[in-house]
Amino acid sequence: MALIRLACLVPRTLVGAGAQAMRPYLIAPHARAMSTAHGNYECILFEKAGKKQNVGLIRLNRPKALNALNTQLMSELVECIHKLNSDTSIGCIVITGSEKSFAAGADIKEMADKKFSDCYKGRFLENWGMVAKSQKPVIAAVNGFALGGGCELAMMCDVIYAGEKARFGQPEILLGTIPGAGGTQRLTAAVGKSRAMEMCLSGNQITAQEADKWGLVSRVFPVDQLVPETIKLAEKIASMSQLSAAICKEAVNRFFETPLEAGLAAERRAFHSTFALEDRREGMKAFVEKRPANFKNE
Repeated sequence: MALIRLACLVPRTLVGAGAQAMRPYLIAPHARAMSTAHGNYECILFEKAGKKQNVGLIRLNRPKALNALNTQLMSELVECIHKLNSDTSIGCIVITGSEKSFAAGADIKEMADKKFSDCYKGRFLENWGMVAKSQKPVIAAVNGFALGGGCELAMMCDVIYAGEKARFGQPEILLGTIPGAGGTQRLTAAVGKSRAMEMCLSGNQITAQEADKWGLVSRVFPVDQLVPETIKLAEKIASMSQLSAAICKEAVNRFFETPLEAGLAAERRAFHSTFALEDRREGMKAFVEKRPANFKNE
């Protein structure tokens, strides 16, 4: 698959030389082989982790694109989680990326030519929500960029742990569109209306320390300790009754989900509607062409 440029999401200096220097975590030698046991994947790596091998560790694996979320990656992720939910040896799932980027956004070249009718009829992004519907607890281990769809993916997880250099943001407004996979809903629930408005309307990013202070993440760790510490928590959760953990997760989520489902549907419709705007088309085209956008409010 050709390299796709990222959504708005990262300073352009990182899309070039920075992407070349992107350093993935050390992957166990058997990780790719393990992935075939749960599916034949190109955009993710899977391995069983923990002393009892009861943690499903999924690593987003598009390093040259800073783990930009395209249709293939998300389809593989959803499929892997679905299979892990049926694997009785796994009690908890961890999703991570690399030290440079958890996921630096959605795949703009893949979206740029879509029209409103394409988004609406194809129910664009709806399958992303399956991550949040996992029966087994899911923890996001976020190092580096978690922007746009990457931030939304982290928020679909039940717990977010962050490395000390992580950065979070919803910069879709810079492309003439809005978050479409939960950003306006889950972010508001996590940090409150004023802070969510600031992030979504300005495209500003926040640091891991700010995310911790605002309640977006549970804990912050040194970069090299993030994944080991996340696996420790996952092992503890995996040692519990899987049924009780599923029931507990359902009960906690019940607080959010009754209004959230309606909110997500409204957000998705609003996101789709931006694909009828010339400004959305111009914003994405300008990003791909590496020039400032010329918005005309059309």
